[in-house]
Amino acid sequence: MRKGLLALGMTLAGAAHAGLSVDVKPSPGSLPLDGAVIVGAADADPLEAFVAQDLAGDLKRLGLRAASKGAVQIWVGTAGRHPRIDASGLDLSKLKGCWECFQIALLRDPAPGVKQALVIVGADRRGTAYGVYTLSQALGVSPWVWWADLAPVKRGPLHVSLSGPLHDGPAVRYRGLFINDEDWGLQPWAARTFEPEAGNIGPRTYEQVFRLLLRLKANTLWPAMHQVSGAFNANPKNAELAQRYGIVMSSSHAEPLLRNNVSEWTAPHEHYNYATHPQQVRDYWAERLKANGRFENLYTLGMRGIHDSGMQGGGSVAEKQALLNRLLADQRELIKQHVGDPSTTPQVFVPYKEVLPLLPGLALPDDVTLVWPDDNFGYLRQFPDAAQAKRPGGSGIYYHLSYLGAPLSYLWLSTTPPALVAEEMGRAFDAGAQRLWMVNAGDIKPHEVNLSHWFDLAWNPAAVRAQGQPAYLRSLAQRLFGVAEVADIWDGYYRINFERRPEHLQFHLPGEKVRRSGMPPGVVNDRLGRFARLLSQLDAVRPRIAPAQRAAFFQLVEYPLRASALANERFFALERYAATLERHPAGARALAAQAVRADQRLKAMTARYNAGRWAGILAEEPADGLWTSYRQLAPLLPAAGLGGVAPDALRDLATAAADLAPLPQPAPAAPLLRVASHDGWRRVPGLGRGDGVLAAQQPGATLALTPTAAPAAASCLRVHVLPSYPLAAGEPWQADVIVDGQAHPMRWPRGTQDAAWGQGVLANRLTATLMLPERAAGPELQLQLRAGQRDLMFDGAELQPGTCKSTSS
Repeated sequence: MRKGLLALGMTLAGAAHAGLSVDVKPSPGSLPLDGAVIVGAADADPLEAFVAQDLAGDLKRLGLRAASKGAVQIWVGTAGRHPRIDASGLDLSKLKGCWECFQIALLRDPAPGVKQALVIVGADRRGTAYGVYTLSQALGVSPWVWWADLAPVKRGPLHVSLSGPLHDGPAVRYRGLFINDEDWGLQPWAARTFEPEAGNIGPRTYEQVFRLLLRLKANTLWPAMHQVSGAFNANPKNAELAQRYGIVMSSSHAEPLLRNNVSEWTAPHEHYNYATHPQQVRDYWAERLKANGRFENLYTLGMRGIHDSGMQGGGSVAEKQALLNRLLADQRELIKQHVGDPSTTPQVFVPYKEVLPLLPGLALPDDVTLVWPDDNFGYLRQFPDAAQAKRPGGSGIYYHLSYLGAPLSYLWLSTTPPALVAEEMGRAFDAGAQRLWMVNAGDIKPHEVNLSHWFDLAWNPAAVRAQGQPAYLRSLAQRLFGVAEVADIWDGYYRINFERRPEHLQFHLPGEKVRRSGMPPGVVNDRLGRFARLLSQLDAVRPRIAPAQRAAFFQLVEYPLRASALANERFFALERYAATLERHPAGARALAAQAVRADQRLKAMTARYNAGRWAGILAEEPADGLWTSYRQLAPLLPAAGLGGVAPDALRDLATAAADLAPLPQPAPAAPLLRVASHDGWRRVPGLGRGDGVLAAQQPGATLALTPTAAPAAASCLRVHVLPSYPLAAGEPWQADVIVDGQAHPMRWPRGTQDAAWGQGVLANRLTATLMLPERAAGPELQLQLRAGQRDLMFDGAELQPGTCKSTSS
């Protein structure tokens, strides 16, 4: 790509964009943007008028002018509602009936006095908005221009070229965000820093959320729902703003019919029970439908407890199913009375947690979208079967990038690899889950990279899946910073933290006896060494970031990497300190000092993040004493005399590199198994412990494992897979290990949120073992793994002398 040119192709999640480019130099037929007149319809919808105005603001950010009159114009509007566009002769047939689609075209002499016109036309008002923001991103204005201080680089006059009319639209109908667990970030920031007049997450904050969603090509919101935030609809301005910005409002799996139970249910909690107080509950739901039924909403059906808890009422499974069937019918009747025809009014049902096992006995109307949940750690628990995929209401997904709950929460950093998201959501899309994709991303920050990927993926799954994690991150880095090498830092950050998140640096489950990690010293040193190498890359890349983008670089790149490196340095230094104090006091004190220094640096880094306009937005977990059973223990630092750091050593801690000076250890032993061939398996870069996991493309796919040093004595074969779920509900992953031609079954069972599942999602790995007997001298050991199901993700194997023992992953 030549200097000065930003092409909008696969990097913006769609091959259909390949014909749109922006250059600082004119080319034949290109349209100069500086001084162009932005022309909307006289009676434009408020959203259409806003995005036309926002486009003028984006041109100003780039140092360009939007003139009030002239022969070069930009026409912005919706088909059928913009007289100049409708009379232009442009073929708009592809927009007819196309949900949220848009078209961008260049016209020459389209009207008297108009020499050139860049036409941005939507099939509907949101389509118009997405067309405008497609152009803005091509110009270099990021969706994170406000939320991450990512100012565009001014490059001089810009010219737009098109090889032909560009047409695009989303693959997933509803693409949304759930603001959740906001107590430690978004709420205190809004209440104290951004919107103190509201003392809460109020209209000014939600307006910025709506604007971000539009720039990300999203359209749906589940608003903040904890008691600290109050109810979204307590202030009528919030819903009115959502309607103005074209955002579809909905409510979480625990909040039927747009209600916020923790704030709005004022009767005794035991009355929120449809078995004992049905009329009281119906009146409560009807009140919201009467008030908000005139807006564009996506109505959640069903019932759970007041705050993400099980439904009250009903005893046995059959009784709970009968109660749910009755209230579902009554909710539909309420929609009919106060909103409209329930067969055409958008509704969703989310069988989350304890509701999922009840699903087979529910009489869910076919027009209701069935929304499948993940296990809260990024692995989808169930997929629609062939019959469910044919339902007129379709299927959707509720997915977590952040979570407060068992076995351990992760609320601080954003560490779910885009590769995992693309794999799981790709499987879901292929199975027919294409109506709603809803992501729980906590406080929005620091999930900027993951949210960019999520909404790009929802818009065009095929293009983003084809890129894979490394290529997608490279294109995103180029888009956001103009420095593709930032992607290598992100990729490494995701790979290391996939093996153990910073919030999960605890190797016992809550309630269990405290135990150490069990990681061999060589493995720990390798982990810390990888962090150190990434920090060196960070230091090399930082000078290449434009001054206007350095604040964003700190937020999106530097803080996540350095903070996770410091958390690891602190944890493993403390673990070594405890292990060596009695036998090597002097070395232990050095480790204590290292842990304390890492902790102080981390606190200084977090304080830097929370300075200025983002004061209060970020908290290292654990942030307070709430829900401690779902949180890792706070690090127990040595007493000051053992590991204290002098006050003058605290200078510049926010920018200093981590110590990351592990004690010298022998190099780890070479692996005893390697993959020799893997016909029928697909490599997924970005997942697992090595170059990527291998995903079985069909049942029976076989990979050959070659021992590098096969022991003659009895040995233990350990085979690792990712803790994902098979397409067939309720099955464990299955495979056969073929040893010298003889097949041995291998299974990876785990229950619903039992201890095996808990350890599996914390380590992102499940392990099964097989004892191999002593072998006589003879031919080389022949090992094969044959997958029992499609999508089994193999993450390595080891052959170790001796008996099989339980060890940490």
